[in-house]
Amino acid sequence: MPSPPLRLDYVSPLPPVRSGIADYSADLLPLLAAHPQVAELRLVRLPDQAVAEELAATYPLLDAAEWAAEATGDRLALYQMGNNPYHEAVLELALERPGVLVLHDLVLHHLLVERTLSRGVLEPYVEQLERDHGWVGRAVATTRRWGGYTDAGVFALPAHRTLLRRQRGVLVHSAWAAGMIAEEDAEIAVRTLPMGVPLPPAAGPPGGAAARAARRALGLPEEAPLLGSFGFQTPIKRTAAAVRALARPQLAGAHLLVVGEVSPQVDLVAAARRAGVAGRVHVTGFVDYALFEQALAACDLALNLRYPTAGETSASLLRLLAAGRPALVSDYAQFRDLPSAAVVRVPLGDGEEEALAAAAAALLADRPRLQAMGEAARRHVAEEHAPERAAAAMVAACGELAALAPPGDRAALAPPPTTAAWDRLRGEVSLELDGAELGAGGTGSGAGSGGAGSGSWRAGERRRLTLRLCNGGACRWLAARRGPGGVAFRLSLLAGGRDVEAERPWIPLPRDLAPGEETTVTLELRRPPGPARLRVEPLILNGWSGSEVSRPAAPCWEGVLE
Repeated sequence: MPSPPLRLDYVSPLPPVRSGIADYSADLLPLLAAHPQVAELRLVRLPDQAVAEELAATYPLLDAAEWAAEATGDRLALYQMGNNPYHEAVLELALERPGVLVLHDLVLHHLLVERTLSRGVLEPYVEQLERDHGWVGRAVATTRRWGGYTDAGVFALPAHRTLLRRQRGVLVHSAWAAGMIAEEDAEIAVRTLPMGVPLPPAAGPPGGAAARAARRALGLPEEAPLLGSFGFQTPIKRTAAAVRALARPQLAGAHLLVVGEVSPQVDLVAAARRAGVAGRVHVTGFVDYALFEQALAACDLALNLRYPTAGETSASLLRLLAAGRPALVSDYAQFRDLPSAAVVRVPLGDGEEEALAAAAAALLADRPRLQAMGEAARRHVAEEHAPERAAAAMVAACGELAALAPPGDRAALAPPPTTAAWDRLRGEVSLELDGAELGAGGTGSGAGSGGAGSGSWRAGERRRLTLRLCNGGACRWLAARRGPGGVAFRLSLLAGGRDVEAERPWIPLPRDLAPGEETTVTLELRRPPGPARLRVEPLILNGWSGSEVSRPAAPCWEGVLE
């Protein structure tokens, strides 16, 4: 049975906003509107964002406030969600009104930072990370109170769970991204669809007449091998690594053209000067599309490295491939979806620069292979990412997902931490020792009495004692046999100025102990003559054995035997 016609409300930044998703939308909208399954397509104007006159004249247009107050009826919201401030209003509307959401960036943590911390507001940041990632999110967010910040925390916590669970379905542009969402939350309906990239005129063969003409116009040497890095230059684009690779002997004659705005966090000119290649690195800054095409034609080989990644499928990379230029990409995440006939993957890590130089030199020295890869790259985009194919896939997914109910909010199921990563168990250990008759000197978190029926403990008498352990914290205690991170207890019996139990093996925690659980350990102990002090000290093991590789885990239990 065919799906009913779709009445779509398109919610996204739109031209003239300087955004890749706005450009993506401009290419996609005519195809969506013309699709036979779409009965009507309206645009939603986001607050403080202009909409190009030609779009406003072509499609019905509503202001966001007017749209948000409107009854949903039989209309479906189609959101385009990215990881920058242009999408703040998209996020707010999508949280309130379920729809189908195209997730261009898997990680939305940077947008959360912009909405909260960048405005001097901490608590909403902490609350959102805890809502999306449980105790892990709160732990990472709370470090901001004293200025703690790491890129690892930002990229490891995507901060998108609440948003996605309020949608009827989620669309992504790579199998890798779909797999990450499905692994994290199987209740979210996720579908993969092509990006949708119009096929531009072919850039011509590397080093051909068009390439030489473009180089002359740009003031670049006509015969030198030329690498190109395109798009907004941030630290994660790895362009500084490419500059350093240029200094390696394999690339001694090569030049690097950097096309696009450069982030204040990146100083490529200084990096080139330090590497001794300042004369071979050319930075254009932001350019219009005509100059972008000219720069692309001038290059022999494109660079599109990235680490870490927000999980985006790079439209700029697909446009490079569509023009017929192969690329070097990072061997990581969504780049693994690209065909090896069109790209060469560069491993990350300590050998990145060396591997980059070797791969680039090998391709630049083999012009037939370079041209064959460029042709394969163009075919890949034409076959897999044709805009008509992308629009049809989006309409089909919307028709399928429109009838689904959102999964709805649910507490994040982050597993509790374990003692493998915990430093101390402050105030989280409850110890009781039954079977020993104690005097008034008992201290610690469980300095209990002698226990029922203990009687008088005579000197030299051996007794069986029961140590009761209760995990009163949020951390899972690991059994001692697990090695590093395992929990054990050191028992000391101080009498006559020495520890009469110094040779006793530590008492191992017999099994993992979840928060709130308790267990018991039985041990035998002979009562020394005279007063003695009994001490039980929890330890977290840093190594397989030996006191030199362990650390006290919590305040110890102590009691006096009189």
